[in-house]
Amino acid sequence: MKQNSPTVTRIAFSVIIVFVLAQVIWWIIFQHMYISQTTDRTLEEWRQEVQVANRMYEAKPEFKADLLQSFPHLTFAETSKQFELNKVRAAEFISEQNRSLRMFAYEGPFFVLVVLSGLWIIARSLRSERKLKRQQQNFLSAITHEFKTPMSTLRLLIETALMRNLNPEKQKDYLKRMVAELDRLEQTSEQVLASARLEQGKVAPSLEPLELNVLIQGIIGKARPGLEARGARISIDYSPEPLPVSLEEHAFALIMNNLLDNAVKYSPDLEKPIKVRLEREADLILIHVEDRGMGIEEKEHKQIFERFYRVGSELTRKSKGVGLGLHLVKSVTEAMNGWVKVEANKPRGSRFTLVFPRRVSLAETETRLDLGTTS
Repeated sequence: MKQNSPTVTRIAFSVIIVFVLAQVIWWIIFQHMYISQTTDRTLEEWRQEVQVANRMYEAKPEFKADLLQSFPHLTFAETSKQFELNKVRAAEFISEQNRSLRMFAYEGPFFVLVVLSGLWIIARSLRSERKLKRQQQNFLSAITHEFKTPMSTLRLLIETALMRNLNPEKQKDYLKRMVAELDRLEQTSEQVLASARLEQGKVAPSLEPLELNVLIQGIIGKARPGLEARGARISIDYSPEPLPVSLEEHAFALIMNNLLDNAVKYSPDLEKPIKVRLEREADLILIHVEDRGMGIEEKEHKQIFERFYRVGSELTRKSKGVGLGLHLVKSVTEAMNGWVKVEANKPRGSRFTLVFPRRVSLAETETRLDLGTTS
């Protein structure tokens, strides 16, 4: 068993927790016993001093004042002409002991709470570190596969073309396959570099005024041939009104390409319908990308945007990618003042929605100000 395995860690933490709880419980019990014994012993000593004071008073009554001064916890009863235990002082003493006992009773659970909180923080850090390490290992395996596979395919195609006399149709088919593999290499490299720039804080999109209907038309127009070659059937519902936004064109293209690639990747059928819808809600612009694929479980809706995370173990082994696409979608979208959400697409599949603030032109702003002044 590895020393850093989760089982060993859980056992170690369990032993620490049990030891701390047992130690605190014993400490509280010991303090209770000690204070109870001290209280009983002190009260018994005071009762014995009452008898001593009474005998001394009977022998020499003139020592009354000295006896009261020597035994402040005693009082003299004029009716019985005897010394008695001062009930007020005894009650105060018992109250002080009980207060000390309550203090220990409160300090014990507080100490346990502090220790458990510290252990929880450490355990959470270890869990996050272990999770990140596992994701990085998956990433290294995926990135190795993503680079090695197209390079091997390219080598095979080139060697075949050099060794054989291919007819023009076969040459064209080989060239198309080479371009597809190069596109795959380029997309993987772009994702890795974009993720590295995000981690270093070097991504600061330069926003410019754009019309979203036109922008989407251009992006999907370029991506359509490659996506349809993989079985995609893309339909677009444009907005009947202009959708002015402030975006960085290249960054937004990266977002859309990743969403479209995911929609194709996780649709197992030969024909993969994908629908893109544009709409406006008040001062927000929404872009929906809907697929009819396998869908995403609700418990994974937040995890899919983490670095290196991929959905489903079995599907992860078969599908291409390095687990950076949706992480880039979320990070780049937020860098452009937007946000992304995911939900189920009835009857099956997933719907990703990009939300951006609607850009208000200078003319519109002036018109609103004029209307406000008039009213």
